[in-house]
Amino acid sequence: MHAPTVPPPRQPVLRRFASTAAVCLGVALLLTVINPGRFGFQLAYSLAIGLACHAFIEAGMQALVRWQRGRGALAAGDWPGLPLTAACVVVGAVGGVVVGTLVGDAITGLDTAPTWRNSRAWAAAFAVSLVVSALATSWFYARERLATMQAQAQTARRAASEAQLRLLESQLEPHMLFNTLATLRALIGIDPPRAQAMLDRLIAYLRATLAASRAASHTLATEFARLDDYLALMALRMGPRLQVRLDLPEALREQPVPPLLLQPLVENAIRHGLEPQIDGGRIEVSATRVHDTLVLRVRDTGLGLGDGAPLGSTRFGSAQVRERLAALHGGDARFTLEDATDTEGGALATVTLPWQP
Repeated sequence: MHAPTVPPPRQPVLRRFASTAAVCLGVALLLTVINPGRFGFQLAYSLAIGLACHAFIEAGMQALVRWQRGRGALAAGDWPGLPLTAACVVVGAVGGVVVGTLVGDAITGLDTAPTWRNSRAWAAAFAVSLVVSALATSWFYARERLATMQAQAQTARRAASEAQLRLLESQLEPHMLFNTLATLRALIGIDPPRAQAMLDRLIAYLRATLAASRAASHTLATEFARLDDYLALMALRMGPRLQVRLDLPEALREQPVPPLLLQPLVENAIRHGLEPQIDGGRIEVSATRVHDTLVLRVRDTGLGLGDGAPLGSTRFGSAQVRERLAALHGGDARFTLEDATDTEGGALATVTLPWQP
C-alpha cells in the first residue's frame, strides 16, 4: 500500500503567486542594498524571473501529480516525492531564468543578451534562482504538511468526541429504563391498577422516543414533549406529591439540542430531591435565550444538594450531561448544579449552550 508522504498544494494559486512576489520584492531590496540606485531595475528582473520560475514549477508539479495518479502510483493528497520534486525545481529554475530574463528585457527596454554570454553571470543568476526556488518550494511544502497534520488531528479529535458521545448516549437509555422498570416492579405488588397504567404509558413512551433518540439532535419542542411523557410516568408513581411546570417560549421551540439532554437532570431531581421528601415537591424545566446562548434550567423544590459533595460527583445524570456537553461543544457549553437560593430550597441545574441561528 502506498503511504502518503507529502500533502499536495492546497492554497489558492493566486495566494501562492502573491507569496512568491513578496519573496521577489525582498530579493530586489537586498540587491538594491548591494547595488544602490537601481531598485526599479532589480524589481523588474526579480519579479519576472521569480514568477516565471514559480509558474514553471507549479505547472510541472501539477503535471507530475496528474501523471502519477493516472498510473495509480500516487494517492490523493500526496506530492510526487523528493526526487521528482527536486527535478521539477531545477528545470523550473532554468526555464524561469531564461524566460524571466526575456520578460525583464521587455519591461526595462534593456538587452542583457551580451551579459548572458558570460557563463559566470548566467551561473550566478541560475544559482540564486535555484536557491530561492528550493527555499520557496520547501516553505510551501512545510506549510501544506502542517495544515494537513492539523486537519488530521482535528478529524481525529472529532472522531474521538463522536465515539465518546455515542458511548454516553448508549448508557443513558438503559439507565432510564432501569429506574422506570424498578418502579414498575414495586407497584405491581402494591397497586396493580397503577402499575398497569404505568406500563401502558411506558410502552407508548418507548414507541415514540427510542427511535428518535438515535438522532444527533432534535428540536427543543421535541425535548420538552419527551420530558412531559417521562414526567407523566413519574406522576403515576408519585401521585399528587409531584407537581410539574414546563416553560418553553414559542420562539425557542425549533432550537436544536442533543436528544435526552435534560432527562437525566429531571431524573436526578426526582430521585435525589423530590422522592426522599415526604411531601414531594415541584419540578420546573425552563428555556430562555440570553444574548448568544440558550439557557436551560431544571429546578426542584426537594432536599437540595445537602452534604456539600462536589457538584454532580455522585449522580450519573449530572456526569453524563457534563461529559456530553464537553464532547459536543467543548468550552462553548457550561453545566452547573447548585442549591437553589430562594426560600423554597431544592436544587438548580443549569445548561448553557451556544445559540444556533
